[in-house]
Amino acid sequence: MSDPTRPISSDPSLEQQLTEGEKKALEMVEAAETGGRKLFGWQAWLVTAIAVAWCLFQMYAAQVGTMVPTTLRAIHLAFAFALGFLVFPFPFKRKVGKPETKVPWYDWILAALATVSALYFFINYAGIANNGGIRPDVPLDLWAGSALVVLLLVAAWRTIGIAMPIISIAFILFAFMGAKGLIKSIQTPFHGGYTWPQLMGQLATNTEGIFGTAIGVSAQIVFLFVLFGAVFDKLGAGDWFMRIAQGLLGSFRGGAAKASIVSSALNGIISGSAVSNVVTGGNITIGTMIRTGYSREKAGAIEVASSSNGQLMPPVMGAAAFIMAQNLNIEYRSLILAAAIPAFLCYAGLLVVSHIEALKLGLRGLPRSELPRIRKTLMEGWYYLLPLGYLIGVLTANPDANPERIALNTILMMMVMMIVQEVFWGRRDGRGFGKAAADGFRKLIEAFEAGARSMIGIAIATAAAGIIVGIVTITGLGFGLADVVQGVANLFSNQFIRILVVLMMGQLIALVLGMGLPTTANYILMSALIVPIIAKIAGLDTGNPAQMLPVHMFVFYFGIMADSTPPVALAAFAAAAISGGDPVKTGVQAFQYELRTALLAYMMFFNPQLLLIANNKLGGLPLGEAIPMVIFAFIGLVAFSAATLMYFHRRTNIVQFLMLLVAAFILIIPTHILYNLAALGLMAIVYAWQRAGSRNEPPTSLPSAA
Repeated sequence: MSDPTRPISSDPSLEQQLTEGEKKALEMVEAAETGGRKLFGWQAWLVTAIAVAWCLFQMYAAQVGTMVPTTLRAIHLAFAFALGFLVFPFPFKRKVGKPETKVPWYDWILAALATVSALYFFINYAGIANNGGIRPDVPLDLWAGSALVVLLLVAAWRTIGIAMPIISIAFILFAFMGAKGLIKSIQTPFHGGYTWPQLMGQLATNTEGIFGTAIGVSAQIVFLFVLFGAVFDKLGAGDWFMRIAQGLLGSFRGGAAKASIVSSALNGIISGSAVSNVVTGGNITIGTMIRTGYSREKAGAIEVASSSNGQLMPPVMGAAAFIMAQNLNIEYRSLILAAAIPAFLCYAGLLVVSHIEALKLGLRGLPRSELPRIRKTLMEGWYYLLPLGYLIGVLTANPDANPERIALNTILMMMVMMIVQEVFWGRRDGRGFGKAAADGFRKLIEAFEAGARSMIGIAIATAAAGIIVGIVTITGLGFGLADVVQGVANLFSNQFIRILVVLMMGQLIALVLGMGLPTTANYILMSALIVPIIAKIAGLDTGNPAQMLPVHMFVFYFGIMADSTPPVALAAFAAAAISGGDPVKTGVQAFQYELRTALLAYMMFFNPQLLLIANNKLGGLPLGEAIPMVIFAFIGLVAFSAATLMYFHRRTNIVQFLMLLVAAFILIIPTHILYNLAALGLMAIVYAWQRAGSRNEPPTSLPSAA
């Protein structure tokens, strides 16, 4: 494979600025997702050894398939603790450009205590399980449980931010309130209160607490898919996807943005991290977009929106999708098939957004001479499709497929491919067999370390979310909140308005929580608190996955939107670091682009057929019958994008804006064909109106692509 083309502006100052920005963005990603420390010597070797050991353990667990769930979860969390305290410094000690190069003494102590606290419940599982929780005659149980909770909150602060620990502490204090609890002076209408041993028993020894479903999914399935993405990217597939997208779309109007969107969609197949996608793809696409005429903020915002939506792309879809399948008690295959059409619509809508922006700015595409040659690029990397085709093909075609076993087989396939690829390249460039094979093993170790580091935050987030889920379970808080929201909804007599009010409240909560929480933690909290409320107001059968999937997808989509929602939008800050633009303006612009994701979330809720749901059954709608729905939904996204960007064929006035908005809202809910035709008629009127007005204006010249 040849080196990737990298078309950046011919302006040397801009190229230098982008290069410096890329370094800053990479530091941000490392600090936020993989740890900010730059260790050397034996400490670096130790971290690598722990990371590789974690990967090998997870692969072994998938191969065996019979490991006791609590054992798997405890060891999974122990590895996350060990790595987390070694590579993530305290947030107040992180300095861009001046990373720590050694692990301080107190972090060795914290890492050891946290790891031991997790392993304690694995070692003493039998005795604790027989007792049904904390053993009153074994004080060490209570001490270990207390250490586990406290150190988990500290680890969460360091790896995913302060929001999760603050929320968790608020829930812990809530559990203590009541006549029977630790805080007797404050009463609640939801429960009578709990003591410290009772709460530790719930959180540390119960499968509805820290070692509950969320971290179980992280340990059993998510790790392998994250490792798959890391190995696939190290193999070179991410770069190949980028060059394919550039070659296909770069010459079209606004082609730089369209190539960025398509490449982010392809990268989303293998990566569930918005920030990582921004950096890996944006270091090429953002500079190219700026070169062709997009402002720094718009270029960064397009990359943010396309990278954030990568979490919607099957089969990986971030860690939240695996937890969603577990919550709904459905096969993961059913979930990825249902999510395919909305993901396609989301990216199709973003392509429309980029095209409208190109029309507004009067842009052209890149010269063909500067773009990768499609045939040559395809021939260089066609074999990357083999593991991806195996993974997606078997997952979707075989109803009895075991996701973790398929992911493991795919990883093993790519491990062989990596060595063979390096040996082949070694013959071409004269490195020799031994040196090339050694380089292949080195890349494999780097991929394992990258995958393990990427899993630290996910493992910690799912464990910390278990604190909140466990407290919601024992206190009955979810039922109490449902009654409160029910009272608010009952202020409206119309059932549709009631549902709409609850959805809008859920939307706002998801966006606010998402400002401080990663998507996975956001979804876990929303599924525990808000999803049951929406289901109750809407009168849904919580035991029917076909009725509940649209609700879960609704909160999932808004959780993803939070990645680009100011003021805390790390993806926007990473993009701005590359583009040299203002991070807040980049985030605001990205949020505007992401509004179509919000519309799509409502479309899925009110039109479950977009999820292939029919006759109260998942997969009950044949794909052929879904095509008309998809077409009208896409047209609705076009109308909505044109309205929010205030541009269709030309800039819209207020009347045209309202007409486009009405057309979009009509197409949200499937009704009679006449209503759909009326929406199309409104769009046609706006287009004809603008065409007639544009004839009276002098032609504008397009800027050259040079």
